[in-house]
Amino acid sequence: MINEEKLSLEKCTLFLKCVGYCKALKDIWNDGFQFSSLKRRFEEMIVKEDEKKEGKDEKLITDLGECNLFFGGSTSLELNSICVPCLLKVALNKEENEEAQKEVEMALLALSCIFSHFNIGRDLFLNEMKEIIQYHEKRHNLTRLAYQSAWWFLIILSFKDQKTIEVIVDELHFEREAARELDELMQSVDWKKKEEEEIKGKGKNEELVLKRWLQMFDNFFVTCRKWNEECSGIVESIVQVLRAANDYRREIYKTCIYLLRTSAEKRVVKVDALLKSGAIDAVLEEIQQPTVDDEIKYEILQFFDAISRRLKEEEKDEKKDAKRKVTKMEMFDKLEEVGYEDVIISFHGTIDFLSKKYHFRLSLNVSDCFVNI
Repeated sequence: MINEEKLSLEKCTLFLKCVGYCKALKDIWNDGFQFSSLKRRFEEMIVKEDEKKEGKDEKLITDLGECNLFFGGSTSLELNSICVPCLLKVALNKEENEEAQKEVEMALLALSCIFSHFNIGRDLFLNEMKEIIQYHEKRHNLTRLAYQSAWWFLIILSFKDQKTIEVIVDELHFEREAARELDELMQSVDWKKKEEEEIKGKGKNEELVLKRWLQMFDNFFVTCRKWNEECSGIVESIVQVLRAANDYRREIYKTCIYLLRTSAEKRVVKVDALLKSGAIDAVLEEIQQPTVDDEIKYEILQFFDAISRRLKEEEKDEKKDAKRKVTKMEMFDKLEEVGYEDVIISFHGTIDFLSKKYHFRLSLNVSDCFVNI
């Protein structure tokens, strides 16, 4: 249609950006665009425009780059080196009018769709992203979606990059900001309205952004191996969301259970922090329910299995070992108080089934699922 001049390039990119915006916000996956002739044409146009000595149209590169990222996810090193600086230039716009904010949001959301860290180096984005995030913390010029997208972009590109991780944790204080943002988003969601009911307006949009934060925490727990005291704040916020979502948002509830398991397995959160945050209590409340979904049952057993393995490890430092033993006793008392061992025994017939279904080892030995003193 573009070749036959039935649809202008400007209208085509505008349409694709609108569709891509909704696709990214609602986490809809479709890889058909990656193998299309339109994608190839867009890529050729980006390179051709960038090669111009004079009269380079950066807006065209930005529009085409956003379309490519919304529908293609990852691009080549050559395209990233052309598109990312243009998108960051838009994202650095500090004007606070509605039109500018929308353009900034679109650019950051598109950047958050990059899913490969191999085709982009930190020198292409790190200083700019620090400026964007730090300026927002002072002036609050970004929309909630734009701010979340800026963090998502950084987290995705921090994989196996210690320098970027240090900036995220030590300089930008991701854990503190994430916990604060999640707490504020929780206040905007109508938790009493069921998922199947139609939800309109600001509350619905805030719920979608909240889900994106939760999805991002999974990447953070896997990427960040550095313990930080502020990380317990994220866990506390996840527990609050879990409790709020229990009756009406089972999808979000399951995500929270999964995140608590991941935080325990990846060791980004200390066991005593899991105790103090209320994570242990929340998970124990679920496992005692008369009917527990198999998927949740599996996640909970993995959660406690990870904690049990961590508490059985020996510490070389005497002070740390003494603290571990105190934590272990507190954990044992809590599990014994709620009859955790009896619950595990009642699951004995399904543990083998869960292991086969989820292709992961779960011991049939009850003692392996319990914290032994």
